[in-house]
Amino acid sequence: MNAVTTQPVTTQSVTGAVETVAEITAEATTVEYAERLPRVAEPREVAPADARALSKTFFERLRTLDEGTPERQYVRNTLIEMNLSLVHFAVRRFRNRTDGTDIDDIIQVGTIGLIKAIDRFDPALGNEFVTLALPYITGEIKRHFRDTTWAVRVPRRLQELRIELARGKEDLSTVLDRAPTVRELAEHMGLSDEEVIEGLVAANGHSSQSLDSDQDESSDTAPRPLADVLGSEDPAMELFEDIHSLAPLLEKLEGREKLILQMRFGQEMTQAQIGARLGISQMQISRLLTRTLTRLREGMLAD
Repeated sequence: MNAVTTQPVTTQSVTGAVETVAEITAEATTVEYAERLPRVAEPREVAPADARALSKTFFERLRTLDEGTPERQYVRNTLIEMNLSLVHFAVRRFRNRTDGTDIDDIIQVGTIGLIKAIDRFDPALGNEFVTLALPYITGEIKRHFRDTTWAVRVPRRLQELRIELARGKEDLSTVLDRAPTVRELAEHMGLSDEEVIEGLVAANGHSSQSLDSDQDESSDTAPRPLADVLGSEDPAMELFEDIHSLAPLLEKLEGREKLILQMRFGQEMTQAQIGARLGISQMQISRLLTRTLTRLREGMLAD
């Protein structure tokens, strides 16, 4: 009688056996599951018409599967790849944008909308998947442009107002055969003049232009950078405005007050010299100057 050799049973051997059985079971389940569904070797290569027919079958199966299972992941991924043609179809209308957005980025954003549509689609309602998917894809792309492509960040209310104003301007331009005024836009859209102006100003923040970009390309002269033709603040302008505001206030002063100001700031005399000239003390000159200058300052600030 031959001796039978036995191996000691350890925790590691039992754990390994359990893992092996689990892997075999999962593999068998996947094979069995794949046999119950149409086999799609290259989901991205499926024609749109065939993708619509296959999607109905996959959506029906997707509803019966639990979250986190390999079967559900297979069905969901296949649905995404089969319907990527919807993303490319929706992206066509955004190909001519001039804000520098890469088309591959738009496709990725549109794919996010497709995934959201797949997760929310319910075949039991009897609707075609494309009727839900395209609004989700387009909406996700528009949201991307709204949130990331503005040169200056403005509130969403003004972003949406810019779009409405653009439509209103286009409608009125067709009717009037000219660009509409602010008042005409306000009446057409049921807004106030202030709201229209706010929206038009906010629209300037949608795109920006480099200061190094050339201007006057259509003229005969050599193009010049934008920075060379932009105006700058004149430091003398503020002084001019102050003088312009101060002139009528000086006209309202009494004769002695005007004379003291002229001697102090026009002839650059000291308070003692002014007091000697007028026969009053330096303290009185100081008080008169303080009172007069305070009145002038308050008058300018009030204006």
